[in-house]
Amino acid sequence: MTTAAAAELFMALELSKRHWKLAFSNGVKVRQVNVPAGDFAGLLEQIARAKARLGLPAETPVRSVDEAGREGFWMDRRLGELGVANLVVDAASIEVNRRQRRAKTDRLDAGRLVRMWMRYHGGEQTLGRVGRVPSPEPEEARRWHRELERLKKERTAQRARRLSLESWHGVAGQLSQRLWKPPVRDWPGLRLPAAVAEELERERQRLGLVDAQIAALEKRQEPALASPQTEAQRQAAKLARWRGVGPVSAWVLAQELGWRALANRRQVGAVAGLTGTPDDSGASRRDQAISKAGNKRVRWVMVELAWAWLRLQPDSALTHWFWDRFGHGGARQRRVGIVAVARKLLVALWKYLEPDEVPAGAVLKSA
Repeated sequence: MTTAAAAELFMALELSKRHWKLAFSNGVKVRQVNVPAGDFAGLLEQIARAKARLGLPAETPVRSVDEAGREGFWMDRRLGELGVANLVVDAASIEVNRRQRRAKTDRLDAGRLVRMWMRYHGGEQTLGRVGRVPSPEPEEARRWHRELERLKKERTAQRARRLSLESWHGVAGQLSQRLWKPPVRDWPGLRLPAAVAEELERERQRLGLVDAQIAALEKRQEPALASPQTEAQRQAAKLARWRGVGPVSAWVLAQELGWRALANRRQVGAVAGLTGTPDDSGASRRDQAISKAGNKRVRWVMVELAWAWLRLQPDSALTHWFWDRFGHGGARQRRVGIVAVARKLLVALWKYLEPDEVPAGAVLKSA
């Protein structure tokens, strides 16, 4: 351990609902303690005790790390307010023992994490993937389309449940929200049992509430695209100009990727999980398909946009590339090719946003 690293206190946090496991190290020894979840006064007290126990001055800077997970990024912001330099690491990128059976506890994980953190600051910065923490504003803006996505899934589930209930009791056809007129009758024309009719009424009310919430969220997006106020909204409005890119897709891409500082096309592909994962060892050479290690919403949107792009931008260079490369194959070959189109299209849209490079052969909606 270097002299600079020895003059710092390293801390790793394992967070849970009841307590937080803290692992401290000065580069030689490791000390672990527990504090109740949410007790920041106890956290600061344990940091002071760790400095005293490990023989470090009271003014020694603290470098901490925690894993990205359910807690989000509020812990990182709170530690920054307390003067602790914190980073968030991707838990899936941390090296682990590859044996089939291995011990796993919060104590072992915290100790392993603080040792990895010391090595990271010692120069081995490929040990884990450090996440980029967004500011509160773009994180808040992402709630619109994520809630909208969740509500649409709920609407689909409620419609399926209601249709199953109607079919179970022989109600002819799916009952429309607008044409709902009790009492509902079954196939012989008899009234449904009271319990069944009440259940159908509750399903209708829940479905109506979800429909109203979806409509309210969609109305909030329309003026934001018409008169954008933030950088992400301006990017969404700019993307929506192209034929084949709808307002919903443009909004998701801008809000999910607009706050990231992407430097090159490899980072653009990786952030959506659209990069390949080759398995090339000795005589064995095969492709394990895409990594799927990025933002799943961006990946889903880009695959949908790729199919729409082929249909609505037939004269673009990307469309010609797809048909020349995969047009003579079968359905499976075209499904493989559409993922390549999705990655190339994502890079092309990113270049259009950053240096205003227009995709070759593409046309605007106004044209």
